[in-house]
Amino acid sequence: MGFRKKNKSPPVLSHEFVIQNHADMVSCLAMIILLGLMFEVTAKFAIMFITVQYNVTQVLGEKSDPVNLYQYGPKDVATVFFYLLIAVILHALIQEYILDKMNRRLHLSKTKHSKFNESGQLAAFYLFSFIWGCSILTAEDFATNPTFLWEGYPHTHMVFQVKFFYVCQIAYWLHALPELYFQKVRKEDIPRQLYYICLYVVHITAAYFLNLHRLGLVLLVPHYLVELLFHASRLFYFSDENKQKGFTLWALLFVIARLLTLTLSVLTFGFGLPRTENQGFSLAEGNFNVLTIRMTCLAAICLTQAWMMWKFINFQLKKWREHSQSQASKKKAVSPKSKPHKREPTRGGAANGVVKSEDKTSPRARKAKAS
Repeated sequence: MGFRKKNKSPPVLSHEFVIQNHADMVSCLAMIILLGLMFEVTAKFAIMFITVQYNVTQVLGEKSDPVNLYQYGPKDVATVFFYLLIAVILHALIQEYILDKMNRRLHLSKTKHSKFNESGQLAAFYLFSFIWGCSILTAEDFATNPTFLWEGYPHTHMVFQVKFFYVCQIAYWLHALPELYFQKVRKEDIPRQLYYICLYVVHITAAYFLNLHRLGLVLLVPHYLVELLFHASRLFYFSDENKQKGFTLWALLFVIARLLTLTLSVLTFGFGLPRTENQGFSLAEGNFNVLTIRMTCLAAICLTQAWMMWKFINFQLKKWREHSQSQASKKKAVSPKSKPHKREPTRGGAANGVVKSEDKTSPRARKAKAS
């Protein structure tokens, strides 16, 4: 990790050296880009990394003031790269000053330690993105007019907050790929994390490139809320295993979010976009409103939601089996005590070790009978 005090310094440029000092290296690279603003020769290149590009000034009405809107272009790659560096630095800061200190107090196992770090990082990101996305949606009229998802397509112009939101989202999920190496993620966990990282990168980038940023933003906000609740519940569970009420609420909201995602996607691609005036394919105009692309996007969303529901059902079944097994083991451990039985008299009339005879005659009479 970066920003840590090490007792032993590994060989320079070795794997351990890069892992321990990756945040310091990234910080130096980001500082070099920022220092480029100080010189006239390099300022033109440094601005391309730091500021949002492709701004367009438009006048929406005759009496209104001009408004700065933004488009996307190839220079956005440089902007995404710079904010990817910032995401790596913030990741190291959260890990060093928050998560590592909590881990020392909890004394978790290696498996729980890795999951705790993953949930801590994602919970912080989901919380920030959810608040930011809600602040953007409050400026839109989606709550009263859902048709803004497809009206006026293609939506080639974005306000600053929307474009910067997408740049930061793409940068964060791209930074998660090298973090698999920097954080020494276990081999068993790498495929699972690669799945959802790649899904985020593909879906968010597609919404940005296909000018579907309105739909993407509306779908991301409730999804991030559900994921925030899950990872927050998992953090509480690691601190105290009795705190599991958050998972019940998460399960309910998870199903609602999946239904909402499918409903809005079908409305947009199945009913809204086919009825708009601008039909056709044009890279120059940013118009991708053709049947092939619409059906491909809808199929990708539906398959992703189906995969998530399948994972969710398997997770719930696994938890139910573990709960039933634990309940069965508790019942076996606490079995009812058997009642003590009365002692039966021994054969031959023996009771308590004393032989009792029913013959009440004297010993002399018995001898006489025997003779």
